[in-house]
Amino acid sequence: MAAARTWEGEIARRKAIEKAKTVSKSVFLNAFFIVIAFLTLLPIIYAFGISFGESNSLLSSSLSLFPERWTLENYISLFEDYDILTWFGNTLLLAVSTVVLVLAISIPAAYAFSRFRFHMRGATIRFLIILNAFPSVLSLYSVYTLVRELGLSNSIGGLLLVYVGTMAIFGLYNLKGYFDTIPYEIEEAARMDGCSTFGVIMKILLPLARPALAVTGVMVLIYVWNEYIFAVTFISNPDFYTLASGLYGLQAQESTGSWPVFFAASLVVSAPILLVFMLAQRHMVSGLSAGGVKE
Repeated sequence: MAAARTWEGEIARRKAIEKAKTVSKSVFLNAFFIVIAFLTLLPIIYAFGISFGESNSLLSSSLSLFPERWTLENYISLFEDYDILTWFGNTLLLAVSTVVLVLAISIPAAYAFSRFRFHMRGATIRFLIILNAFPSVLSLYSVYTLVRELGLSNSIGGLLLVYVGTMAIFGLYNLKGYFDTIPYEIEEAARMDGCSTFGVIMKILLPLARPALAVTGVMVLIYVWNEYIFAVTFISNPDFYTLASGLYGLQAQESTGSWPVFFAASLVVSAPILLVFMLAQRHMVSGLSAGGVKE
């Protein structure tokens, strides 16, 4: 009996040690990730403090992240002295139009590459991926020449053409990967019930592929919202400025630029896309992981 009690006590002691190790590891990991999260948020906190400050300086005398005197003048000046609402309107028009056109092109193309077997199918997919892998700055001159020859330079239409051409390949590959995970037997059952190819896509595939559609839409939206190189290069008319080119204009002249207004604009511009990402985040993991399935 004594030996049994001793053995039970030893088991309890080992369980207590294992539990203590698990708790310690959990506390350490949580503390580590809290520190990482704080370091990640540090630039945002810094921008927040500068945007509410009165001094046109990036460093305070006290080296504090927050200003000594708080003011809303920078945000008021942003909307009164600058045409930020026009920038928002142009960017929103570009973003929504690009998302709609990319999905309209990518969905049938992804279905064709996923379900049909035709000559040069694999080579075409690899060629498109390689083509999309080149940095955009390498094709800047060629794209600008093409847009100018089409008479679309310095216009919203020119940027829309560039954005759709850039992101359609991403939409094709992401949606194709998701369509590959959907069993073909579901389509066969729908066809036996008299459903057409269009009906299969609209009634079967798209409802099942909702996470991939959400990921594709959000990624295209983020790209258009933040795109800088093409917007600054192609647009010189202030009436067609996007948010990226508008922000660039705020600090284009260092002698007249205001850092507090610039940081206020940066936070205002980031808020809508952050909200969209938070609303769609539950679809992001499953959509991205399924979209990355190899052929």
